[in-house]
Parts: sequence; C-alpha cells; structure tokens
Amino acid sequence: FYLFAGDITQKGYEKKRSKLIRAFTGGNLATSDPSTPLSDKTLRCQRIDAVQTQSCCIDRVLSRHVHTEAVQAVLARHVERKMAVPMPSKRRSLVVQTSMDAYTPPDSSSGSEEEAGPGDDMSSVEHWMSRPSQLGPAHLGSTSSSSSSTQSGGSGNAGRLADSLAHSHLSHLNHSAPPDVTGYSSDSSHSHVERHHMSNMGTIARNTQKYGNAERMETGDGVPVSSRVSAKIQQLVNTLKQPRRPPLREFFVDDFDELLEVQQPDPNQPRPEGAEMMPVRGEPLGVVTNWPPSLEAALQRWGTISPKAPCLTSLDTAGKPLYVLTYGKLWSRSIKLAYNILHKLGSKQEPMVRPGDRVALVYPNNDPVAFMVAFYGCLLAEVVPVPIEVPLSRKDAGSQQIGFLLGSCGVAVALTSDACHKGLPKSATGEIPQFKGWPKLLWIVTESKHLSKPPRDWFPHIKDANNDTAYIEYKTCKDGSVLGVTVTRIALLTHCQALTQSCSYTEAETIVNVLDFKKDVGLWHGILTSVMNMMHVISVPYSLMKVNPLSWIQKVCQFKAKVACVKSRDMHWALVAHKDQKDINLSSLRMLLVADGSNPWSISSCDAFLNVFQTKGLRAEVICPCASSPEALTVAIRRPVEDSSQPPGRGVLSMQGLSYGVVRVDTEERLSVLTVQDVGTVIPGGLVCVVKPEGIPQLCQTDEIGELCVCSIATGTSYYGLTGMTKNTFEVYPVSSSGGLISEYAFVRTGLLGFIGPGGLVFITGKMDGLIMVSGRRHNADDIVATALAVEPMKFVYRGRIAVFSVTVLRDERIVVVAEQRPDSTEEDSFQWMSRVLQAIDSIHGVGVFCLALVPANTLPKTPLGGIHLSEIKQLYLEGGLHPCNVLMCPHTCVTNLPKPRQKQPEIGPASVMVGNLVSGKRIAQASGRDLGQTDDNDQVRPFLFLSEVLQWRAQTTPDHVLYTLLSSRVTNAALSLTCLQLHKRAERVAALLMERGGLQEGDHVALVYPPGIDLIAAFYGCLYAGCVPITVRPPHPQNISTTLPTVKMIVEVSHSACVMTTAVICKLLRSKEATATVDIRNWPPVLDTDDLPKKKPPALYKPTNPDGLAYLDFSVSTTGMLAGVQMSHNAVGAFCRSVKLQCELYPSREVAICLDPYCGLGFVLWCLCSVYSGHQSILIPPVELETNPALWLLAVSQLRVRDTFCSYSVMELCTKGLGLQTEALKARGLDLSRVRACVVVAEERPRMALTHSFSKLFKDLGLHPRSVSTSFGCRVNLAICLVRLVERGSPHSLPLMESGKILPGVRIIIANPETKGPLGDSHLGEIWVHSAHNGSGYYSGYGEEVLQSDHFNSRLSFGDTQTVWARTGYLGFLRRTELTDAHGERHDALFVVGALEEAMELRGMRYHPIDIETSVIRAHKSIMECAVFTWTNLLVVVVELEGSEQEALDLVPMVTKAVLEEHYLIVGVVVVTDVGVIPINSRGEKQRMHLRDGFLQDQLDPIYVAYNM
Repeated sequence: FYLFAGDITQKGYEKKRSKLIRAFTGGNLATSDPSTPLSDKTLRCQRIDAVQTQSCCIDRVLSRHVHTEAVQAVLARHVERKMAVPMPSKRRSLVVQTSMDAYTPPDSSSGSEEEAGPGDDMSSVEHWMSRPSQLGPAHLGSTSSSSSSTQSGGSGNAGRLADSLAHSHLSHLNHSAPPDVTGYSSDSSHSHVERHHMSNMGTIARNTQKYGNAERMETGDGVPVSSRVSAKIQQLVNTLKQPRRPPLREFFVDDFDELLEVQQPDPNQPRPEGAEMMPVRGEPLGVVTNWPPSLEAALQRWGTISPKAPCLTSLDTAGKPLYVLTYGKLWSRSIKLAYNILHKLGSKQEPMVRPGDRVALVYPNNDPVAFMVAFYGCLLAEVVPVPIEVPLSRKDAGSQQIGFLLGSCGVAVALTSDACHKGLPKSATGEIPQFKGWPKLLWIVTESKHLSKPPRDWFPHIKDANNDTAYIEYKTCKDGSVLGVTVTRIALLTHCQALTQSCSYTEAETIVNVLDFKKDVGLWHGILTSVMNMMHVISVPYSLMKVNPLSWIQKVCQFKAKVACVKSRDMHWALVAHKDQKDINLSSLRMLLVADGSNPWSISSCDAFLNVFQTKGLRAEVICPCASSPEALTVAIRRPVEDSSQPPGRGVLSMQGLSYGVVRVDTEERLSVLTVQDVGTVIPGGLVCVVKPEGIPQLCQTDEIGELCVCSIATGTSYYGLTGMTKNTFEVYPVSSSGGLISEYAFVRTGLLGFIGPGGLVFITGKMDGLIMVSGRRHNADDIVATALAVEPMKFVYRGRIAVFSVTVLRDERIVVVAEQRPDSTEEDSFQWMSRVLQAIDSIHGVGVFCLALVPANTLPKTPLGGIHLSEIKQLYLEGGLHPCNVLMCPHTCVTNLPKPRQKQPEIGPASVMVGNLVSGKRIAQASGRDLGQTDDNDQVRPFLFLSEVLQWRAQTTPDHVLYTLLSSRVTNAALSLTCLQLHKRAERVAALLMERGGLQEGDHVALVYPPGIDLIAAFYGCLYAGCVPITVRPPHPQNISTTLPTVKMIVEVSHSACVMTTAVICKLLRSKEATATVDIRNWPPVLDTDDLPKKKPPALYKPTNPDGLAYLDFSVSTTGMLAGVQMSHNAVGAFCRSVKLQCELYPSREVAICLDPYCGLGFVLWCLCSVYSGHQSILIPPVELETNPALWLLAVSQLRVRDTFCSYSVMELCTKGLGLQTEALKARGLDLSRVRACVVVAEERPRMALTHSFSKLFKDLGLHPRSVSTSFGCRVNLAICLVRLVERGSPHSLPLMESGKILPGVRIIIANPETKGPLGDSHLGEIWVHSAHNGSGYYSGYGEEVLQSDHFNSRLSFGDTQTVWARTGYLGFLRRTELTDAHGERHDALFVVGALEEAMELRGMRYHPIDIETSVIRAHKSIMECAVFTWTNLLVVVVELEGSEQEALDLVPMVTKAVLEEHYLIVGVVVVTDVGVIPINSRGEKQRMHLRDGFLQDQLDPIYVAYNM
C-alpha cells in the first residue's frame, strides 16, 4: 500500500492511522517537512504489508470527507465573520415564473441522453436525491464528451457534505444555530411572495416585504434598520469595506496601455526545484504468436471458427436482453453491408462510395448491435466510418459543428438504423431535411432486410493493418468546434494489442460496458479490443441507467462478468441506489475500468464505491482508473493485479502550489488541497514525457505540472483536413533544458495536465481544456465545479448540471459559474447557495468569481448525450441570452487590476495658470460672436425698446401679414393661422379680461397654463399689454395628473402668480376629482378661462417705461431636478431676438418650422417672441402631435418648402425610431428635404452626436444635407449661447464631441476654473462663463439665497480681466480655435460642451459625466431601451429600462457590469432593471437623474430586479 508522505489533511485521521500502523512498524512513521518539493526522496513510499485492508479502509473513509469538510470549515469561518451581503430584489412575477410549472421534463427522445443523470421523472430517484446521501461521494453530472473538463458536471463530493453535516462536524461552526443545508423548507409557499434578506451567510433569514412598511432587519453589525434600498446599499458598502486580497500596487498613469495594473509575479510563489523529468517508457509490447494481423482478420477468424460465440448483448429499458449478436452473425452481416456500400450505391460506372471515402455512422445509444455491424462493414469495405451523435432537432446545440466536420470530411452517405431513421425530423414530403450546417446526405438504413445479398463469389479483401485511415473519432473543443481525429489501421490494431496486454484480456471473457460505444474508452474496449479477443460485451444503454442506476451491477452479477467499463458517475448513482439490494456479488470482477479516472475528483467516487461494495465481494485492486484523450488514445492505465504487488499511489497536493504549476505535498491541516490518485503506468509500447503547457515543448522538472505527451504507434495521426493544428498537436518534438531533442520521433499532445510520480505512476491533475488562467495563476475548471458542488450538492444544483468557464474582462480572464437550480428551490435557497459558493471558491482556490448565474432546471444547452454544452453556454452568456433566474456579480472582489485612483493635486493659483499659458504660448480661452452694434441700418424694429410696441407697429403697418401657422395631425389641411392684426386684437381682449375680471395691477405675475398653440401666444402678449409679467407653464397631463399637477402648482406658488389663465378644457381638468385629490384646489389663485373673451378692448394699453424692468419669468426644471425661474428684462428680450435674427437671418419673407415645447428657454423664445420681432412666419408643430403622426414635422417642412427648422432631441429620436423603416414610403409620398438649409436641435446639454448622425444618415436619401443638421446650446443664465454649426472634432481620451454651434452675435465666452475662478487656456476643460446683453438678470425667488444668485449672474474673474461681469452657466466645456474659417475668413472658435457641473460624478478621483457611461450601457444589450446613472455613497448605480420580456432582466446585469468596466474602468455597485418609461424625463427630453435617485432610494420604482454587485 503506497502512501505519499502527507496523505490526508485531518488530524483525527493522522492519529487513527498512526495508532493502527505503529504496532506493525515499530512506531516509526516517516513524515516529511511539508515545504519540501515533491521529489523521489520526499515521496519515498512506505510499504505496509500487514493490516493492509484495515489501513486502506480507514484511509478511504476519511479521505471522503476532506474536500467537503474543507468547504464547510471555510463557510464556518465566514459565518463567524458575520459578513452581511445584500440580497437582490426581484419582482414577484419574476419569482413565480421560476416555479415548478415552468419546467419540462428532460428530453429523452432518442435514448441518447447518455450523459444526463438518472431520470428526474422517476420518483424513486428523486427520493434518493433529496435524502442526504450518507454513502459517500459522487460524480454527479457528466463528463459528456471529452471536449472540456468544465463539462464534467460534477465532483465526488456530494455525500461528503451530507456526511459531514450528519455527523458531528457541526461543532466546527461554534455557532448556536447550524446552517440548515440538508432539509428542504417545509413551507415553501411563502418564499414565492416575499423577499428574503440574509443578514449573514449561515444564520436564519428573516422575511421582509418588498416596499412600504418593511419589517425591521438587522445589518451585519446587528443594528436594526428599515429594510429599504438604502439599508441594502449600506450593507453593500459595509461588505465592500472589508479588505480585498491583493493590495493595489503603484500604477503607470501616463500611457493608456499601461493604465491597467499588470499582475506582478509574487516573489514568494513556489517554483519547481526538482531535476529534469526524463521520459518514461511503458513495458514493451509483447509479441503473441496468434495475434491477428488486422482487426478484420480477427473478425474473420472468430466468425468462421466460433460462429455461435456471443459477441454483443443489447438490453431493453427493462434490463432484459433484447438481442444477442454472435460472431457468425457479425461476420456475415458486415460482409453484406460492405458489399452494398461498395456496389449498390450509385451506378456501376460511377459508384457513390469508393474505398477510402468517409461515411457517417448515425446510431442511437440504445442500438449497439446495428452500430457494430455498420462499423465492421465499413472496415471490410475499406471505407472510413465517422461515428457521430443522432441529431435531436434541426437546431441541436452542437450538431451544426458536427455538420462542419462532415462537410470537411467530404461525407455524402450516412448509415443509420431503421428506428433511428423513422425518428429523424422529416419535411412534409417525408424527406429528411438538411440539418443546419450539414452537407447533403444520402441516408442508408443498414438492417439486413433492406440490403441485397452479395454474390457467392464476392469476398472482402482482408489486408494486414497498414497506414490507411481506419476511422475518424470526433472531438469537441473548448470553443465548441468539432474536430475529427484520424486513427490508422496499424494504430487501431496496436492500441487493441496494448489494451489486451495491460488489461490481461483473454478469450471469451464477459465485459459489461456502460460507456458510449461510439467513441473513446467505450469504443476501444467494447467494440474493438473485445472482437480481437472474442469477448462477450453486455452493453448497458443510458436509457436503462436512467431508470435503474443499479442495472450495470446487476448485469455484472448475472453474467459473472470479469470486466466492467464505467465512469465515476455510474459508481455514484449505484451508491445512491444500492440500499435495498440484497444479493449483489461483485467477486467475479477482476477489473473495474474507470474511464474518467484522470479527473482528479474521481478518487472520491472510487473510494466511496469500494467502501460500500467491499462487503459485496469487491476487491480494492480491481478498481483501475485510466487516462485517455481523443488524440493520444489510452495514455496510462492501472493494471488489474492479482497479488496486489503494486498498490495504488495517491498524493495530497497543495492547491496553491498547483495554481503555480508546482507539485507540493501538503501535510498540514489545510483547507485547499487536492487528493489525486494515480492512473497506473504508461501504456505498453508507449513513451511519455511531461512538457511545459505553453511555448516551446520543453521538459518539465519532476515537481512541475505540465502537459503529457505520448510517443507510440497507438495514437491518432491528425485532425482531418487541418494541417496547421495537426502539426501543433501530433508532431511535437520535446526538447531538454539544454535545447536538444529527446527523441527523433514525434510525440502527440494529450491535452492532459499532470506529472509522473515515483515508480513511473502517472498522476493527472486536470485538462488543458479546463485550464483557466487568472492573473498568471492556473485554475482547473473541474476543481472549481467540485468546490461549488460540495457546498450543497444534492439539494441545490439540479442533477449536478454546472458549467465553469472564463471570459476576458479588462485584459484578464474572469471566472463565470453557471448552474441549473432545482425546480423547487426558493429565492432564499438560491441566494444562500450563491453566497456560500463565492466564499468557498475564494477561500479554497484563492480566486474571485466574476459572475455566478443560476438558470431554471433543464434550460442549459445540452450535448446530444444530455451533458451540458459548455461552449454554447459561454456563447449565450456573452450574448446576454442565458436568461438566468438569479445572478450574483462580484467585480469588486475579482477585478484587482484597475488603475490607481487619482490623487487630488494641490490647486495651482490662477495667476500661475495664466502666466504658464502665456509662457507656453497658449492663448486664454475666450471667444465672442459678431458685434451686435454693427447691424444693418434698415432694421426698422431697432428703435422699439419693448416687444409689445413691436407688435402694435406690425399690426398697423402689415396687418394681414401671417405671423403664425399651427399644424396638427387632427386637422389635416385646415391649419390655424394668425396675422399681425388678429394677434394684436386677441391680445387686447386678453388684457381687458385681466384688468376687468382679474382686477390685476401693473407688475402682477400671471401663470399661463396652455397647450402648445396660438392661445398661448395671444395670452402672452395680452399680459404685456396689461402690464403683467407672464410665466408659461406646461399643463398637467390628463392621463397622469398625480405626477404632473404638483409641478404646475409649485411653479404657480413659487412665482407668486396673482392669477392663472388657461383654456376651458384645462379649467375643467383642474377642477376634476383626480386634481382635487392630488392638490388642494382651494388655495389656488383665481383661474381665468380665455375661451370666452370679452368683446371690447381695454381702455388703454400699458406703456412700459423701464427697459430693465421684468418682461417675463422663464421657469424650468433642470436635469438635476432643481426648479428655478430666471428673470428676463425687456432689454434682454430685445437683445436676444436681435441676436437670433442676425444669426439665423430671419426676415418677414422667411418661413421657419418649429417643433419644440414652448414653455422655457430657446423653445419659448422661438415660439412666442422671434416672429413678432423679426416678422417671419413661424409654422408651429406641437411635439405631442408627432406621437400619433411621426411624419407630421418632416412632411410640413417638405410641403411648405421651409429652409430653417428647429426641433428637440426627443423629436429627432421620435423621427429616427418611428420613421426608420418608412423612408421609401415617405419618398413615394413626395417627401423632399433638399431645401432645408438649417435643422437646429435646441438643447441644454452636450450635443448627442450619435443621434444627430443617425438622423442625418437616415434622411440623407430624402435629400437632407448632412451639413444642415446642427445643434445649439443654452442654459438657464443665458437661454441661447450658440446656434447653428456642426463640426466634428475629437476630444481628449477618445470621447467624441461635437461643437455646440456658432456663438451668437453679442455673446462673449470665457472658460474659467470653477474653484479658483481664474481664466484657463485654449483647449482646457473648465466652466463656461458668458457675458451678453441677453443674460438673465437673476433667479426669481428660486434659490432664495442671494449669495448663490449673485454668483450665478454676476461673477468676476479672480485674475486678468476682473471688471467684466459674467454669468456662470454651470456647464463644463472648452474652447478650441479650429482650422475652419468663418464668413469673414477668420479662424473660428468652437465651443465644446462636455456636461453639467452639478451632474458630474467624482469616482476614483476622476470626473465622469453620466451621458458617457449611459452611452456604453445602452450599447451593452439589445433589450436596453434607456438608461440613467447616478452615484450614492460612492457607489455607481445604473438604472436600465428593459424592452422585452422580464425573463431577460437578469441577462442585463453581467452585460452592463462588463461594459462599464471595459470602457470606463469603473465597477458598477448596483444594477436596477425597470420597465420602460420609469426614468423621468423633463419637457426638453433630458433625464432627471436626481428624481430617479430619490425614487430609487425611497423604493418607488417597482423595479423588475435589483442586483447588488459584490
């Protein structure tokens, strides 16, 4: 019995073992220092001959607990630390959808679900699975196909957890209430309705309701708080304060590529210290005289001399023998098929298949007989069989890739069985359709009755084995692609001989095969080697294993089989099911071949199986793990020895050492160890070496993990048709450290990672396909799967279906774990399991998990064998199509290579900045528009100081000139127009109404609550005629009174309005029940209805005298949710209108189309004031009309041949989205935009570049010139600063910016430092300050604080020109002198607006603008309709609106987190998924992020899902 020096990690076990052994060894047990490397010296094995069985038994019993106990110990530690993690919130509808009703039973259509566990539909199996298995561990899921170790859905730790809980190990937790991990919650109904909040990992959770009066909840510190969002965020902040593993080092911040931290190698990391590992040779392949010269010759021999000998017995789903194929039958049927393949397909002159051609073999897993006949038929006909899986549907996950393999192999014929042919999907005509990605195939049914008899004289030509290809075995790679490994006839024969020698096969032995007979170990032993030795194979189909997991053991007893070929999974299910069986006797077995013995976790299944079945006659030396790969075939195999002269070896290795590729024996009571067993010695006739996995194939040292390479005749020879990949895998020439070749023959890479221990025993620690490199350390996907399954295996992960893979985020690999959860698990179960898995993986493997996603049972893509399809799952994850029901992201834990947060530098004084700029030759950043003074002398309006006088003058001089035309989609042709005289007359009547009924005095404030239209304009001028100060207010929305009416009320109150003027309809609305329920109508000022105006005009119109007096108040809500009224004097109004008139060249003969909201800013000025001042005709199109008819605005522009038009971003977006697919139809209707000279977007924000570009692109076909689309910028202190200009220039750090328009006449701009108020240089980012005649003159009682007010409107520079009075815009931007020249040939100063100062977010010492992060987020997933970001307690919160089904909600969380990390180096703290329309948007189409933040913190959003990233 071999022992590695540091065998198992439990102290109790050490004591027992040494006590047992001391009696026989004189008490001298060699131990070694755990730090020494694993060399021959350290691993000197002690042979203990006596009390061997006892010692061995204890060894196995105790080793079973190791991994699970490690996981439990880790979790117990975390429980002690009382770590509070906020649980995600989920909408009720989303919880209910993941209940039992949503599940379909697994698809078992073709019986080819080889890899799934026994049937979920079987109540008895359910019963075993829900009971804590005290029997020992298991390989729960499936290593379906050897493609990738991450598919192996399981580990041998299922029972160990239950065990450790069922026994006394709970004392480790030293906690009053042990975590309940085995039983189900008896009352699962409440969990679907209420939220669960975990106060810490293992303790009992409290139920808290969703919103409103939530129950009390304790935080991690035990302080009761109200369970609201803010409490959860506090929890998250507390959790994130806990120290993270790698401390941040210094970073480079000057160069973009060096911005991210490069993981520096740890100086203390273990390094290999052993000597160079020399290649190890297997025993020579013995030459046996009667070995046949080829496999066909063997078949011929047995078919003629022992025709009655049984060759293969197939079973039905009840376990009864279905058919016994004898060697005679196999021989005659194979000949018949060979004849038909060569002579009956195509014509005599043009046979369809010639020797050497490839032919597909498509047989289900329950029909080994037909497959065997087809395989040998192909060998006899000298055609190359390509066995593949039965395609279950046209869109089967992996079948597309298989189609690619068939196409590249030039396959034109597929052989199949009758039953399978009937089961394939068919078209209406009864033909088998072409599967997606497959070549066109001729399907041939191979049953004898469908074939012609060969003539008497026809006989296949049987040659000695040569270098022709015998068959092609498919292999699925990590990325999902399928390759074909070619095996020659000589390799096939040599491999059979080597297996015969190492397994000591003899004639007429019986072998039970549970494995897939189409490939790998199942094919090599159950179809090929068995025929060479005239053995009898009992083939146990998977459909039977699902119904009766004990079936293979029963067959071993029934047939007294000598050999059984199984996977560790089959041993596990047998363990779970064996309890009620009495008459099991396994003494006939001389070899139990474990096909996936190379999976490090198979050891626990082997140990547990031996432990239970030793009493039923199973001998320890019978268990023979082997290691194999599709490329190298069998690499190593443990021999079945009669006299136990070579006991098995095992090692307890440090996980940390393994992550650095170094073998270190661990003797301490460590948590992170991996116990591995040997897979025997090298295959006879083979030479094996271990080379470095990356780079040049250099030999490893003795204590180093590398990739095993094999040199032997019995290996694959190439990937069919892929010469480049073949060279890298099949033609490897390993070199020693001195650089010399170790052999003149080529080696084959096996894809297995491991080392060769003492005595030439081969140890496998993982597979290349399952290797995940995180920050320079190697982790094995299988190991992580095992740890996850050891947390709560039976109870939680559905059938052990779990996938682990890595994705690249921010230039490093990140681990993603995806598992299917059991149908009956509650929200709380899921969250508790996820939190524990994170802790376990973090502690045991020392690596953070980036994303942990749970999906409903039976929803992960399956391979044709029912295992999980890893590459498809990864693809779905990357595309955001997994539809998980629970997600936990941990970017804070695992992203440790972020740039170092920027330190605040001490501010340099403004004088130094100015001097610095002068010295470096940079001009100060200031610019101005044309001078207003040099205007043309024929401006007849210039003498008038007041707008009311301009209107009166126009009514006298040009009474019939049309000033306004209102379009609406309801009145198609009859547009409503208004001439100068009509407007004057109506304004007079409004003034009369105000004076008579309202009894208003000069200077009183009047609120105008009108829909966009003519009434609003008349009411405005009526107020001016009466000497009142108008305030335009957006009316409440009839469908949404409760949220829109309070804003109206607030403006009316804040502006101290003496009366409200409105239409009869709105009057009625204000007095409705809904309105009175929302606000108290009684303390409103009097409401005047202007639909019924007095007929007479007022006695005298008011004549204003003071040009600096108040003309009107401009009230608006900013993007940060501040309501403020800006005072506009008569002077400012005149200057403003003059400035716009000059810039846009407006004259009475011009027509301008306006599609804006007329309530504030430039929108109001263009709608109400400019036409009266300049005399041009304004065509008014209320934006609401576009909701019913998106083409209204553009059709009006086209039909009325308008040259200038103004719109908002929301209008532009409506047209882009609503008319995107209708451009052809619009063209047919005669829409022509070629006359448009300027289409200006009016906004108070950074230009939305993407939107303006897509708008220009979309309508280019309709004649819109891209240069005509431009933007403007205005803000509260100055309603318009720039208008009409579009220049595309880049800006620092690749943020695309557009110039905000040309600076208006009479406007001066300077860029100042917002803190020091000093001037900045050209291209420097700072606050935009404005000086112009149309600046506002102050806030009206909005802020109330005089200091603020004077600061906003009357600021002076602290240095330089300290005399000029500036208004601060509150926006960041920069000025840049561009290469472009203006009309006068001077170079033009462009203003670039970056964003509002009050919205800028300080994160990691840097300033971010929400719009940039939102742009990245919207691009992250097709279902994100809109998004907004804000910060809360230094956490970045992202709110996304989901356009699509609620099932997609959780897909957005990883996508959003990744996008923001990659593009902004920021970690998202909270992701909130809501319905469309939740993000509040103000009248100008700007997001109200602060309102959103308040709504979120007060639980008012009703989100679909809230994820708190760890």
